[in-house]
Amino acid sequence: MAEFDVIIIGGGPGGYVCAIRCAQLGLKTACVEGRGSLGGTCLNVGCIPSKALLHATHELHEVHENFEKMGLMGAKVKVDWAKMQSYKQDVIDGNTKGIEFLFKKNKVTYLQGWGSIPAPGQVKVGDEVHTARNIVIATGSESSGLPGIEIDEQTVVTSTGALSLAKVPKSMVVIGAGVIGLELGSVYARLGAEVTVVEYLDAITPGMDGEVAKGLQRILSKQGLKFVLGAAVQGVDKAKGKNTVRYTLRKDESAHAIEAEVVLVATGRKPFTKGLGLEALGVEMLPRGQVKTDSHWATTVPGLYAIGDAIVGPMLAHKAEDEGMAVAEVIAGKHGHVNYDVIPGVIYTTPEVACVGKTEETLKQEGRAYKVGKFSFMGNGRAKAVFQAEGFVKILADAATDRVLGAHIIGPSAGDMIHEICVAMEFGASAQDIALTCHAHPTYSEAVREAALACGDGAIHA
Repeated sequence: MAEFDVIIIGGGPGGYVCAIRCAQLGLKTACVEGRGSLGGTCLNVGCIPSKALLHATHELHEVHENFEKMGLMGAKVKVDWAKMQSYKQDVIDGNTKGIEFLFKKNKVTYLQGWGSIPAPGQVKVGDEVHTARNIVIATGSESSGLPGIEIDEQTVVTSTGALSLAKVPKSMVVIGAGVIGLELGSVYARLGAEVTVVEYLDAITPGMDGEVAKGLQRILSKQGLKFVLGAAVQGVDKAKGKNTVRYTLRKDESAHAIEAEVVLVATGRKPFTKGLGLEALGVEMLPRGQVKTDSHWATTVPGLYAIGDAIVGPMLAHKAEDEGMAVAEVIAGKHGHVNYDVIPGVIYTTPEVACVGKTEETLKQEGRAYKVGKFSFMGNGRAKAVFQAEGFVKILADAATDRVLGAHIIGPSAGDMIHEICVAMEFGASAQDIALTCHAHPTYSEAVREAALACGDGAIHA
């Protein structure tokens, strides 16, 4: 039995970041993780391995589609799926071992095993009970399925199974046109699979700026993905090595079916809190399975906090990291803060999609007067040079004050460029502030400046 100032349950992005920051603030800290490796879903079966496959298959696309255009001649590259999987695992291992090193460096105790909370101030790991003045729940989330669909992680898979298929399928149906479905659908489309995305709503990427969603769907369609929108999936039937996805179109209730070797169920995620003993503790939960917290991430049980996917808010690793650092500050007696209005979202397809702040749709709903500055990557020399001139930058600014309210980018390196807007919004900058800032040439980020100029007198290269 060991005594700690803080025990964090969960070693994902929220948990391990929280643990390191707690230790940096002088708190005796332990982190509990039962997976066998640190990093949570993100590093083991989520963000990192999916980016490895997205990178590998993007390079494959470049070889097949663009190398000859640049004078790079030679035989077409073939895919060694086993070697690509090995590369993916090397990426995972390098990152997870890096966190173990950071724990040792910062003197965080790593408790391996599944944790539960038998009583306030106590965490049980295996047969041992440890005490802590503060406990942080950072247990993340798990894939949420659909009624009537049996997941076997072989041919009917979640994102976890989709990352480690035995072979590249000839056909795949993706149920759900959100971030996970589009990213993994892109991977297998580049590898040669016939990919069909079935979505319940009438547009892809729910909640995203409507103009960006339409633009992304158009581009992905050109890349070979097929879309069936407004479709309610009824079930999946397995027979003779094939899966049949049954669905009805919401507009007329007509019944349809499509066959595929593999079905990816990408209908979102739900908080993972089972086994913690929260009900017995009297922790108040919300209807959708999230832990209820106040503005300081405290639960209804004194000394017990919760962050990340286990609580309300976007299920994003960087949101969990921000909350992990903030709750560490709170526990250490300082002021923890997360600006939930400036949390970027990224889809790592090609082109990438990134957004932060308000969409046009939300501004219209709020009745807020705004102006739009937009610039196409067709006017960006660097983007044209690398065959990525599709897409645009759109900045939304207050009509009266010019203050930046949001931005939406579809184009090369969008996930990196969005942070210029994030910093601007954190400082309350105007579109003119961005427009008057010198941007290096030739870079993709010049498109951001041009969009900012378009909020005023007009872009230069449009």
